[in-house]
Amino acid sequence: MTSSTHLNRDIVVRFAPSPNGLLHLGHAYAAMVAHDYARERGGLFLLRIEDIDSGRSRPHFVESILADLQWLGLEWDGDVIFQSDRLDGYAGAVERLKAMDLLYRCFCSRASMRRAQEDDSQAEGPDGPIYAGTCRHLHPARSIERARTESYSWRLDVGKAIAMTGPLEWMDKRHGKQVNRPEKLGDVVLVPKDTPVAYHLAVTLDDARDGITHVVRGDDLFASTDIHRLLQALLDLPTPIYFHHPLLLDASGTKLSKSRDSASLSVLRTAGRSGYQMTEELKQGIFPVGISLS
Repeated sequence: MTSSTHLNRDIVVRFAPSPNGLLHLGHAYAAMVAHDYARERGGLFLLRIEDIDSGRSRPHFVESILADLQWLGLEWDGDVIFQSDRLDGYAGAVERLKAMDLLYRCFCSRASMRRAQEDDSQAEGPDGPIYAGTCRHLHPARSIERARTESYSWRLDVGKAIAMTGPLEWMDKRHGKQVNRPEKLGDVVLVPKDTPVAYHLAVTLDDARDGITHVVRGDDLFASTDIHRLLQALLDLPTPIYFHHPLLLDASGTKLSKSRDSASLSVLRTAGRSGYQMTEELKQGIFPVGISLS
């Protein structure tokens, strides 16, 4: 952690990992790009732990994240921010969207959605299958009745939301001006069945609350920005400038991930590898054998 007394508060960038596994080289690259984007402009670099999913988040992963960043020589400003401390704020935003009649209950199970995908009855979007809107047309009385005995999520009625906001745009420093098209992702879940809030709503609220001026993150989240821009307009939140950077890929051309057991930073750290040297190599575009930039 560093002192932010003399930093330019007109530039605020964040790194926001989830403590549901060990960080890998892809995380190191993303953290370095965000850190350097802020520091090169004299700005603040914040660290936010996205620990909403209590079923998967673990304290020892938080400890490992902090140790990994320090090992890489990436210092953050101020105290570490935890999403789990902000549940009331998320709930308030959900109630506001309900009052605007923009959320509806969805009783669809993962199994039924997988079957729909296999039957080709779900269109494919940039971020995966688009929800077919099965529950959108449920009569309110029927929805309330089913809610007494069935679990459900809350989805955003994207079509109704677009009609309310009108056309929107956002700026990406790498890809240029973007015309907002959230319909490409369909009616996304904002409150899952098993967690208090989904990524899309939490990250949008958090970036506004933390005063983030520039969202620096990987290209894998490029399509999600259309939903975030829509939520910003609905909730009267500021719109940051975005910079979506390339991703590190493995030998098969797939992005590095926790689920694929990509080599963790903690293994390299405990093996005595120099984190500072690794950061310098990443800056120079020097990657381990089999790793490339998208």
